[in-house]
Amino acid sequence: MNVCSLIGRLTRDPELRYTPNTNQAVITFTIAVDKGLSREKREEMEAKNMPTADFISIVAWGRTAENISNYVSKGNMVGVTGRIQSRTYEAKDGTKRYVTEVIASSVEFLERRNITSQSPNQSHEDYFSSDEDFSNVDEGFAPGSNRDIPF
Repeated sequence: MNVCSLIGRLTRDPELRYTPNTNQAVITFTIAVDKGLSREKREEMEAKNMPTADFISIVAWGRTAENISNYVSKGNMVGVTGRIQSRTYEAKDGTKRYVTEVIASSVEFLERRNITSQSPNQSHEDYFSSDEDFSNVDEGFAPGSNRDIPF
C-alpha cells in the first residue's frame, strides 16, 4: 500500500500552472517536515550544520491545486495525504534525472490565512468575537437533551 501523511511548512510560495492540452491545474511546492528529534540530537545536528527537517516535494492537481494557490503561501503549515511517486525525465542538458515526490490526494490548511496575515496590533481574541447574538435561538432546544436520539 502506497499512502503517506505529512505535516510541514511551505518553504516557498506554491507554483500553479495549467497543462497545455487539457488546461488542468497542477501545483508544486515543497514542505519542511520536522524530523522529530530529541533536544540533544537536534542541538548536535545543528552544531554540525546538518538539517533537522526533511524537504519533501508535493504535487497536487485540479481543484485541490487551485485551492492551495488561493489560500496557502510560504511559511503556512499544511497536512498532506497522498502517495509517493518516483519518476525520471531528461533534463535540458540531456542528463537523466530522478525525482521522488508526493502526489497529494488531500491537503489540509492547518493555519488560518487571516490570523497569519493579521496586523501587529490585532490579537487573536479580536479575530474570534465572543459578542455573538444568540437571541434568535429556538427556546425549545435544550443542550444535552437526549429525547430525539434514536438509541
